[in-house]
Amino acid sequence: MSTVEGKFIAKPGAKFAIVAGRFNDFVVERLISGAKDCLVRHGVDEANIDLIRVPGAFEIPAMAGHVARTGEYSAVICLGAVIRGDTPHFEYVSAEVSKGIANLSMEIGIPMIYGVLTTDTLDQAIERAGSKAGNRGFSAAMDALEMADLYAQQRQD
Repeated sequence: MSTVEGKFIAKPGAKFAIVAGRFNDFVVERLISGAKDCLVRHGVDEANIDLIRVPGAFEIPAMAGHVARTGEYSAVICLGAVIRGDTPHFEYVSAEVSKGIANLSMEIGIPMIYGVLTTDTLDQAIERAGSKAGNRGFSAAMDALEMADLYAQQRQD
């Protein structure tokens, strides 16, 4: 039995897109910083990281799909923050963003990485954007590196 595992080092010239919502920007900016930090630390030239901003989390899947279809990127990292409020809006947005990115992952030939926080409180979002619970942007970028390498390995076989 053989085991195939991804590496966390970017191939030379690899490009990555980050599609990020502006809503809850004070949280999302931390996620973006974490993702960029991770990619650069693992060999991605900063010139090969494109940031595309959209109004909010709901718009992320549509833009992520558009960006992925250009064929320019090794992976697309989707970042946003949806924080529960007093209306059912949270459930609708969270569900559609999750489904949208999941559907793109199966449809498009590159990794589509889910790094959208869905939290009950602002404190939980802040914790997951760089304090107690790590930085989901950084870990999403790690996922992107690993999955981009796995996809590349499968194309070579």
